[in-house]
Amino acid sequence: MSTAPISATLAQSDRDAVLQAIATIKNKLPFLIDLSNEERKALPKMGDKSRAFVSKALEVATQNPEFLPRSFDLNEMRKDVQLFEALYPVLLSLSQLQELLDDISK
Repeated sequence: MSTAPISATLAQSDRDAVLQAIATIKNKLPFLIDLSNEERKALPKMGDKSRAFVSKALEVATQNPEFLPRSFDLNEMRKDVQLFEALYPVLLSLSQLQELLDDISK
C-alpha cells in the first residue's frame, strides 16, 4: 500500500458536475425514504444469503399461492424483489465509491 500523500485538485466545475450527477440520481429514485435510526435497526438486513432466500420464497409463493394468507399481495412482493434486484448493482457501485472517498479523506 502506498503511503504517498495524494496530490490532486478538484476543479469547481468538476465538483459541480459530480453534485449534479448525485442530484440526478436522487431525482431518478423518488421512492427513496429517509428512515430514523430506530426504523433502520428494526428492518431485516438483506445480504447475499437473504437475497437468495427471498428469491426462492418468491418462486415458491408464485407456484403455491394457495398457501398464502388472502391478505398477502404476491404482486407487491414480486415488485419489491424486482426493485431490490434492480437497485442492488447501484448500491454496490455507490458503496465502492463511498469507500474510495473515505480512503482519500482519511
